Amino acid sequence: MANAASAPGKVLLAGGYLVVDKAHTGLVFGLDARIHVHIAALKTTSGISLSEIIVRSPQFRAAEWRYGYRVTEDSGGVEVIQLKSTPTSSQHRNPFVETALAYALTYVFSHTSANIGPATITILADSDYYSYTGPSKASPAGDESSFVDFGVPLQGAHKTGLGSSAALVAAFTAAVLGYYLPIEGSLLSTGIGKARIHNLAQAAHCSAQGKIGSGFDVAAAVYGSCIYRRFDPAILKRIGEVGSPEFAKRLRTAVDDDGPVKIWDTQIDKFGVSIPRGLRLVMCDVDCGSETPGMVKKVFEWRKQNAEEAALLWATLQKGNEDLARELRDLAKKSNTSTSPYENLREIILTIRSLIREMSEKAGVPIEPKVQTDLIDACCQISGVIGGVVPGAGGFDAIALLIEDRQETIDELSSFLATYKVSREDSDQKTIGKVRLLGAKQDMVGMRVEDINLYKGWLEK
Repeated sequence: MANAASAPGKVLLAGGYLVVDKAHTGLVFGLDARIHVHIAALKTTSGISLSEIIVRSPQFRAAEWRYGYRVTEDSGGVEVIQLKSTPTSSQHRNPFVETALAYALTYVFSHTSANIGPATITILADSDYYSYTGPSKASPAGDESSFVDFGVPLQGAHKTGLGSSAALVAAFTAAVLGYYLPIEGSLLSTGIGKARIHNLAQAAHCSAQGKIGSGFDVAAAVYGSCIYRRFDPAILKRIGEVGSPEFAKRLRTAVDDDGPVKIWDTQIDKFGVSIPRGLRLVMCDVDCGSETPGMVKKVFEWRKQNAEEAALLWATLQKGNEDLARELRDLAKKSNTSTSPYENLREIILTIRSLIREMSEKAGVPIEPKVQTDLIDACCQISGVIGGVVPGAGGFDAIALLIEDRQETIDELSSFLATYKVSREDSDQKTIGKVRLLGAKQDMVGMRVEDINLYKGWLEK
């Protein structure tokens, strides 16, 4: 039976780089911009049996991937192979889709002896995931959703840095498991079910990106806003690769984690984080983007070579991050009677930014580049803007701002950004593009089941 799931984007408001180290935590917020995945049976001619799964992303041009699949020997799992392209198919691999599919089908096969039938999977993204300012193409007939036809190949779209790959893998995993394991259709409504989707999505996402990251983005995609402490990387290192002997058994053992001693040591604190009533977390797209892996590598090289200095700076940053989370919680409990209720919050954010710029300078990495510093400082001059950061690993992704949740603040900020221009002094350096206020804001809700009628029109496009 057809089903659909969605997962939110993320913003790591505090804890960039620190979150990679299990000794530290990250303050991560889910966003109401979501990636949606719908799955249904593949329509075939009567009497014809196929072992094929078609994955489509109809908001983009030539964004279709056709996969064959087979069960490998020696419990090596389910291998997927991208089939020869058709005129509508992409000429490029999609490692996140391909890997998520292989891992999900392997997990399904480890739980059931039933045949894995052919299916069509449709991926749709809320518009804030991409830097899109042009006129929207016509939506399919009968469609009343807010999805945009971007009108370009997927490779030609600029990401805004909201965590599209993690949200995709999480929603994809939930949809596939819900479709092929209907007996576990309530996975998203139980703690154990969500934990298993989280574990499987972490494994697939890390394999697809070729490294074991901190996992905060996948955690936010599954659970929503939280204070996050990473898992032991050895958990995923032990799984190995699809096709290796006993891969399916190792994957199921790691995902189910139902032994007497728990494998996963991730800490996800949903109650330690909140945005107070009267505040809003918003994102400003800068139409650029960063090479996060290279930046992280350089920061950790600096940390290794300057262990004592780095340890002191990271400890100070960790305290600042904890102060930020505590101040947000305290504000959420208070009634707004002070004439300057956000002054302490403003000072905490400025302190964190100062420490980040210090690390940026010492490591030689543009965590908060000057063009981003200028942009945030300019935004903070607007009445109702409390403070802002370049979230996560920093660089040239969208900036995050905490603002008063008033329409006049939103309107003034939006108007200001629409005409913002980068100083000519920075024209010889890497810079940002057209700046705009995204519609996304914080959302405490993580992954969820969706009504399949939401995608009417897009499924046949």
